[in-house]
Amino acid sequence: MKASEIREMSVDELNEKLVSLKEELFALRFQHAVNQLDNTARLNAVKKDIARIKTTLRAAELAQQ
Repeated sequence: MKASEIREMSVDELNEKLVSLKEELFALRFQHAVNQLDNTARLNAVKKDIARIKTTLRAAELAQQ
């Protein structure tokens, strides 16, 4: 997911996406623990997407103050 796509989303959409990404990360970690994960690069991609969303949410929060 690109940062430009994230910036276009509303705060509610960002929060929903954040929840879904955290669930996906949990599932990926579980698969990795039991050696069923094929694409380990997906772990890093999901972590970076979570960080991008959190950064955008924080910037929106600071802009409101």
